[in-house]
Amino acid sequence: MTALIAILGAAFYLFFYFVYGKRLEKEVVKPDPNRPTPAVKLRDNIDYVPAKPFVLYGHHFASIAGAGPITGPAIAMAWGWLPGLLWVWLGNLFIGSVHDYLALMASVRYDGKSIQWVSGKLMSARTKYTFEIFIYFTLLLIIAAFMGVFSGLATTNASIGTAAILFIFVALIEGVLLYRTKLSFSVASIIGVILLVLSIYIGYAFPFIKITDAHTWYIVLAIYSVIASSLPVWILLQPRDYLNAYILWAGLILGLVAAVFAFGGFNWPTFTIFSAATVGGKPSPFWPTVPLVIACGALSGFHSLVATGTTSKQLDSELSGLFIGYGSMFTEGFLATLVITSIAAFGMQVLQGASGKLAEMGIDMNLLMTDKTYLANKYAGASNSVGGATGIFTKSFGKMTTAVGLPENIGTTFAGLWVSAFVLTTLDTAVRLARYAWSEIWEPIKGVSEGLYKFISDKWVASIIADLLALLLIWWGSYNILWPGFAGANQLLAAIAMITAAIWVKRVQKAKPAWQMAVLIPALFLWITVTIGLIWYLFVVIPSIAVAFNKYMLGGFTVIMLILNFILVADFLSGWRKGPLPEAETK
Repeated sequence: MTALIAILGAAFYLFFYFVYGKRLEKEVVKPDPNRPTPAVKLRDNIDYVPAKPFVLYGHHFASIAGAGPITGPAIAMAWGWLPGLLWVWLGNLFIGSVHDYLALMASVRYDGKSIQWVSGKLMSARTKYTFEIFIYFTLLLIIAAFMGVFSGLATTNASIGTAAILFIFVALIEGVLLYRTKLSFSVASIIGVILLVLSIYIGYAFPFIKITDAHTWYIVLAIYSVIASSLPVWILLQPRDYLNAYILWAGLILGLVAAVFAFGGFNWPTFTIFSAATVGGKPSPFWPTVPLVIACGALSGFHSLVATGTTSKQLDSELSGLFIGYGSMFTEGFLATLVITSIAAFGMQVLQGASGKLAEMGIDMNLLMTDKTYLANKYAGASNSVGGATGIFTKSFGKMTTAVGLPENIGTTFAGLWVSAFVLTTLDTAVRLARYAWSEIWEPIKGVSEGLYKFISDKWVASIIADLLALLLIWWGSYNILWPGFAGANQLLAAIAMITAAIWVKRVQKAKPAWQMAVLIPALFLWITVTIGLIWYLFVVIPSIAVAFNKYMLGGFTVIMLILNFILVADFLSGWRKGPLPEAETK
């Protein structure tokens, strides 16, 4: 079964990339290799820097992935392995990949402007400002959630924290080699990969960064992300994410080969119950709460922020857009497929290894294996015995890699390093995007007091404010509480970004009606699903949060985002009825 699902998944993504993706490129986007991209036209060597396609692919994928395609599918195993897998595959095909590619290319056509700027251009000035505030709240939740994910990994495994810190220094060296020396791209890449492998080995063999307090990691991550998000992209962001691509491909190839050679059946139920105790320990109906759990593995609004915030400013040619925007989402979907496959095959063995802890927690291992309803309602607690959602994946992956002769502990450690590398990338990219959004929010005061605007929008000030607000969210909570809130806001963002893309497809690209509906219908389905899911989260889950600060802050965030959400949809309905627009006006 492991071999069947892994091979089917690979075939699914390859087939639809060359069939559906290529048609979308040809009939809707219509890329022109002779049209200079923003990276070429507006090059400033800070934010606008043309990157080689594989370098930019590494940055884009690493930034959009984070822990999303791992944590979400792992949590969703409470419903069984098949529901999550179907949502990943169909969500990827009809929503996620289309959303990512169209957001990227719309931004490229508007000089690398943000998705919120594009929405304002296509709808109204109010839309841009409303969307900006909505995005800022979403980014705060993303920063807080990923701080929680990384600290959970690093406090339980010193190898992960050590290798992750070493990798930052390797990326700085690689940036100098790529952009400030006369070394060829190939030679600089080889040196970077060698240093990357060395950092992983040192982290595994000599883990010297042993921080076991989550709050200490929160502070370290806040300081790191302020610095990293304020540096020019060539110094850290591009080279680190490029090297991350090698970790990605090594993990995907290893996972695919291991799944094929493991050739084992699934000991996880295909389906448990419709309302598993997934979100906040409450019975969670698969629809509409599935997008609140499986975020980036299927689709993600954060991707549109990365695509239009950093990636569109580094694209060397319009012909590279499909590979980077569409291809990265498919790669992320295949990663989520491997996560589901490894847990479905080896997750029960991982839990059996923690049977002593489970007994202390009052959880019966025998019932987990034999009673689907019991598994559905106890899985969230049971997974905490092995390090939560990421823990059950890394340990399952380690067991699967024994099929190719790799010791289980090495496979487990590699999977943990894999997750942590992408979490750090998403973290500082989110802070960078938050400072962009913060500056745009305060633009109205520029005419009143330019000095105040310069101070409050300063990159260091804006980054520090974003991190402090995120620290308030995570300090008294955990990612288990924040994850559904982040995912709900994130998926609402995806729906709004995709209806913006639908207007672009209709009014600017003047695509055929069938293509207009191919974008609009999935966008509206997602909007309805996530809006109902967030309302459910607001009235069912948030009242049960024990920490008062988290309860009222998350509740307030959710209410504000729902209000902004309805305003944005009203603007969309108005914008959809308007006539055609010129191809690109950036004034």
